[in-house]
Amino acid sequence: MKRSEMNARIVDAVDFFDRHRFFLPPFAHWAPDAWPEDLERVREILDRGLGWDVTDFGQGRFDELGLLLFTLRNGAADGAGASAKPYAEKAMIVGTDQVTPMHYHWSKSEDIINRGGGRLMIRVYGADERDGLSGDDVTYVSDGVAYTVPAGHLVSLAPGESITLTPKLYHSFWAEGERVLAGEVSSVNDDERDNRFLEPLGRFPAIDEDEPPFRLLVSDYGRLFPED
Repeated sequence: MKRSEMNARIVDAVDFFDRHRFFLPPFAHWAPDAWPEDLERVREILDRGLGWDVTDFGQGRFDELGLLLFTLRNGAADGAGASAKPYAEKAMIVGTDQVTPMHYHWSKSEDIINRGGGRLMIRVYGADERDGLSGDDVTYVSDGVAYTVPAGHLVSLAPGESITLTPKLYHSFWAEGERVLAGEVSSVNDDERDNRFLEPLGRFPAIDEDEPPFRLLVSDYGRLFPED
């Protein structure tokens, strides 16, 4: 993706969050030159991947296959750190007919919540012994109620509704009607090692640096703030 497109998406996202009265933490608004010089003060942000994330999954078709996320909080798999957390939280903007591709998580359990906008559509499958799509029925929980549905069932979440996605439960999602403000509340998130896409895809996009960044992405941290 071009950096200019990412910048524009983040500007739009700030307005979208504001209109839904979902307010982001202060570091969401730091310009690249406004980060503290003492990086140890922001080590949790850097090490846990908190902040902006705009991805087209390496396919160059963001409006069709993409997602914008902001990670608000995240723990560490080993439970270490000054503010150890066994949980994570993200806010996401899901476009109409903008697909997040079929994937599961090896260890993360998560609730995906429709916090406002259109309907959030989620297709679910179990995983077979070869990590393909199973034809077996799927059991999931939505807002405390258990459902058993055929493989490939399409779950439709209205604003306020949610679904619990357990490890190795394949899912793909998109919005219908209008964009959705989606929330994710989960166990510790590890985008480097805990995503299993059905089709080989890149989790983070290559960036064409056609203009300076408006806000840093989580994928910028390792390059700009290398650890000694």
